[in-house]
Amino acid sequence: MRFKADEIASVIQKEIEDFRGQIETSEVGRVLEVGDGIARVYGLAGAMAGEMVEFPSGVRGQVFNLEENSVGVIILGDYLKIAEGDEVKSTGQLLSVPVGNAVIGRVVDPLGNPLDGKGPIISTETRPLESVAPGIAGRQPVKQPLQTGIKAVDAMTPIGRGQRELIIGDRKTGKTAVCLDTIINQKGQDVICVYVACGQRSASVAGVVEALRAHGAMDYTVVISAPSSEPAPLQYIAPYAGAAIAEYFMYQGKHTLVVYDDLSKQAIAYRQLSLLMRRPPGREAFPGDVFYCHSRLLERSAKLSDELGGGSMTALPVIETLQGDVSAYIPTNVISITDGQIYLEPDLFFAGVRPAINVGISVSRVGGNAQTKAMKNKRVAGGLRLDLAAFRELEAFAQLGTELDKETQGRLDRGYRMVELLKQPQFAPLHFADQVISIFAGTQGYLDTVPVNQVAQAEKELLAFMREQKSEVRNQIIETKELNDKIEKELRAALEEFKRQYASAHK
Repeated sequence: MRFKADEIASVIQKEIEDFRGQIETSEVGRVLEVGDGIARVYGLAGAMAGEMVEFPSGVRGQVFNLEENSVGVIILGDYLKIAEGDEVKSTGQLLSVPVGNAVIGRVVDPLGNPLDGKGPIISTETRPLESVAPGIAGRQPVKQPLQTGIKAVDAMTPIGRGQRELIIGDRKTGKTAVCLDTIINQKGQDVICVYVACGQRSASVAGVVEALRAHGAMDYTVVISAPSSEPAPLQYIAPYAGAAIAEYFMYQGKHTLVVYDDLSKQAIAYRQLSLLMRRPPGREAFPGDVFYCHSRLLERSAKLSDELGGGSMTALPVIETLQGDVSAYIPTNVISITDGQIYLEPDLFFAGVRPAINVGISVSRVGGNAQTKAMKNKRVAGGLRLDLAAFRELEAFAQLGTELDKETQGRLDRGYRMVELLKQPQFAPLHFADQVISIFAGTQGYLDTVPVNQVAQAEKELLAFMREQKSEVRNQIIETKELNDKIEKELRAALEEFKRQYASAHK
């Protein structure tokens, strides 16, 4: 067999032309010590704070501490798979999470791995967990209501799109229930919801997912689960993952709602990591930057300016207090960052007032800006807060057993009816027009003749009557979103008619 020199030369030349010298470089370090969800690594001199690193077992970590001779890494996964002396590769990337329509309706962990057994999440886009909050020029005032469907909230502590409203109270006072009702009420409102379960029991998270699925809310909701069985690093990053997913949609011009349930558990996870990393402890053994940990998360919620698309991200952070101590370190921190708080009181909860909102301490710093004109009307929610506060005083006074004049007794009776009227079962959010009709009927005395224990039933009948027989009045309220003189006159006539019907039916 003869070789042709020119053929060989041309093949070699072609190979040389096509050759591309590709050298992959990555900085490599070694694990000095590992345990309790953290690792100390030697040799990653060029690592950035917050950078993602990779261990041989495929487990990822995040650079947490930059020290003179080593870096502290928090391990996002099973740290038992990592041994001393293992190689650690730097990736040059920040920790990111998959975003986009592929994650809607899914239950994922804080790294975006599916937990619902519905197969992998195929998303082309990712977003870093940490990103800079929009500046002052990139925001606009909160003016658009975010209806929660809960009468007591929408009337007295209204929430607007882009607001951060803290939900605070002792354990088992219905904090999660308020958040779930708000998510369920967003059905058909074109709002994408993200529920972050941080440090909860796995059974509770499963219950939440089941409740959302049963009410058709999983179609527009993402659940991020970092239960208490997960290591502290995952619990710490969970809220940031939730913010990143919601933020993606916000910058697309959409409206989002994100629930952080709850940030006290996240703060405890952060404290654990900080103490293991030998960061100096401060008050209640929390590190000095625990305030920044929450402020950089909550500041990302905003109503964007029209130039940026006008999207919004509303945050409902949850904080658990111990024995009603609102002045503890983490509660005061978060109260100072948010635009108001809804305080749920155990005494009210056990007395059967649910949602157990303490009207005195609860406040919305956006106020009437986040309400429709119909709800803001002085005959509906305008004077409701003051009326209830006056009723609480009168009630305390009446307990002394003194004789009350007719007018005072009448105000007291109406107060008892209003308290009944503001009670609401879970998973039964109301349309804003129904809320307006219901509260108007209560404050204007149309339910004064109804026995206190029958107020809830009377309200149900009233709303059915308005939907079936007086739908034109209800539709006018929905269309105009206000209660002008003409609509108010028609509403009063309808309520008088209902009063007569109710009286004859319940003789």
